[in-house]
Amino acid sequence: MRLYNSLSRTLEDVAPLQQGHVTMYTCGPTVYRYAHLGNLRTFMLADLIRRSLEFEGLAVTQVMNITDVGHMTDESSPEAIDKMLLAMEDEGLAPAEIAEKYTAAVFADAAALGIRPADRNPKATEHVQEMIDLTQTLVERGHAYVVDSGSVYYDVTSFPGYGALSGNTLDNLREGHRDLETDSRKRNAADFALWKAAGPGRLMKWDSPWGEGFPGWHVECSAMSMKYLGERFDVHTGGTDLRFPHHEDEIAQSEGAVGHPVVSIWVHGGHLRLSGQKIAKSTGNVVRVHELEERGLDPLSFRWLTFQTRYRSEMDFTWDAMEDADRRVKQLRRHMAEWAPAAAELGPAAHGFDARFREAVASDLDLPTAVVIVNELDHSTQVPPGEKYALLASWDHVLGLDLEREATSGWRPSSEMEALMRERDAARAGKDYATSDRIRDELAAMGLEVMDTAEGTKVRPRD
Repeated sequence: MRLYNSLSRTLEDVAPLQQGHVTMYTCGPTVYRYAHLGNLRTFMLADLIRRSLEFEGLAVTQVMNITDVGHMTDESSPEAIDKMLLAMEDEGLAPAEIAEKYTAAVFADAAALGIRPADRNPKATEHVQEMIDLTQTLVERGHAYVVDSGSVYYDVTSFPGYGALSGNTLDNLREGHRDLETDSRKRNAADFALWKAAGPGRLMKWDSPWGEGFPGWHVECSAMSMKYLGERFDVHTGGTDLRFPHHEDEIAQSEGAVGHPVVSIWVHGGHLRLSGQKIAKSTGNVVRVHELEERGLDPLSFRWLTFQTRYRSEMDFTWDAMEDADRRVKQLRRHMAEWAPAAAELGPAAHGFDARFREAVASDLDLPTAVVIVNELDHSTQVPPGEKYALLASWDHVLGLDLEREATSGWRPSSEMEALMRERDAARAGKDYATSDRIRDELAAMGLEVMDTAEGTKVRPRD
């Protein structure tokens, strides 16, 4: 499998450090509010990479963190408000209860979208000591310094490769840049916090060698990724908005601490947009999973919708496109029910389709091409029904659309329905179209979709 490495800006083979076993870290949710489809598209990227690698026969260990430490709106201002404190005031819950509530919610939403759980979901609050230890290492190695307030900053000039991931140069990073906190005690405008002294508005704080405070946002991913995956691992995923400052700072922290590259391939997903604006909590421009369900749409159909666009590109969400995706997924499931059972062996034409699908997936997750191949297979007259079923059932290990749902649901028409179907077939054979239409209406009144096929009348439950 080949993935676009955001650091080298080239397609690279996924060549696991441990033969046959890929290690992957995913930047996870911040759990003080509900996740939206933009967040979940990013998490789906990691899910697709994992599914695709497993499809190739590789084992995958995935770690995704949970950020349950509240962060300041402006971390260097004494008037800054802890986001967990805001949530607590809104909802009357303790920080741990807020974190637990929204962690459970994001896991439920992810499951509804077919995103499989990571092998580990370490919480930031349970790894503060690891963050303190990492910060101490960086101070000892000359990459970080302590200011009189008890805060600790990373000196970006100590790391020559700073800016390589995002393309930002130190000359362009001035005080007041929207991604940089301001603090007159910093040596350089681009220096970032590893540990912050707790101000009066701080709810979540811990003891440290520098006094009472809390970890900077970026340090948690360095500490937890290396704790669970080691000082070298294969793939790191996240949204494109995390390239700077989060992932840029993570590289500086991790490599500054261990003295060598840690991540082999950095993979970033594009934004999801609604009405031309990025879907984000900060703008209130969000769509959540439950809104799909309230409109009668299967959340798994969101996967098919995202497959129309390369993962690195921005994608526009519209309800019309979402409804089209839902209709197509349900149509494919019905076709699978008609094609069942799966053939035991594939013929030459089916093998050709399989090779094309596998190449598309392996080529930096080229899912738009994979969608074209699925649609071509659906309409192919060269591949028998049972072989179509076998192929789509196999491909669904990557697609995650539950395409076998109807085929394996066990639904069968009742004896009354079957009698009406036989009566209708007889009426059609005798060209008694009035009777045929009347029976169609009777079957439709039973909640059935009526189909005319070469084998006669067939029915299935209406969606």
